[in-house]
Amino acid sequence: MDDDAPTGTDNVITEFENYEQFLDSQITALDLFYLEDEELARQLVELGYRGSGEVLKREEFEARKQQAEASRLAQRNKTKQLAHQGKDIKDPFLKALANREESNRSGKMTTIVFIRDKNSRGQEISGYIDYAHRLKTEDFEQYFNGKKRLLPKPSDLSFYNWETQTSTSNPTPNYQVIAENASGLLFKNKRDRKILNVDPKSSPGDNSTRVVLDSPKYIQIVIYDHITRRKT
Repeated sequence: MDDDAPTGTDNVITEFENYEQFLDSQITALDLFYLEDEELARQLVELGYRGSGEVLKREEFEARKQQAEASRLAQRNKTKQLAHQGKDIKDPFLKALANREESNRSGKMTTIVFIRDKNSRGQEISGYIDYAHRLKTEDFEQYFNGKKRLLPKPSDLSFYNWETQTSTSNPTPNYQVIAENASGLLFKNKRDRKILNVDPKSSPGDNSTRVVLDSPKYIQIVIYDHITRRKT
């Protein structure tokens, strides 16, 4: 017998939206004829005095209902399409992001994207973006379908507004920012503790690569890919 096959109780949980519907399914026309009270008939089913199926308490029904919903959501997330899939992507920068989406979502790679461009106010801004973190906290379909441009924000790893001279830096789940350093700005990967160096005159570091991209939509783009290794 297949242990993974749904049981009768599992079918009950998925078939009925709420506990009242489940109770009503156990009430016969004859019950209502003699009792003349639907609520009383429900109470008798809950107590086990009426009904033709398994007696299930309200608390147990609600608990199993929550488990079933959690399982459904987990399965949906597992099979969810990547944000770039089904899009006709022409821009070289968006193509580069699309090529890295699955690896960053799965944790095989943690990419840092440097962008320099102008914001909606015409102010020049630049910053380093933790791509994997942004993928988890934003809907990237708006970027891949061209409705919105990816730009650095004050909440990113590093951000600088050249007009207002506003500067911010923030750690993310993937990287720690090392700002006060003789070598310049560094990022420490929290998973394997490797240092990523963004200085163009230096090596980016172990398991890391630097790619300079040209895009008609941005002043400057540099992508730093870090292949993650667990610390042993």
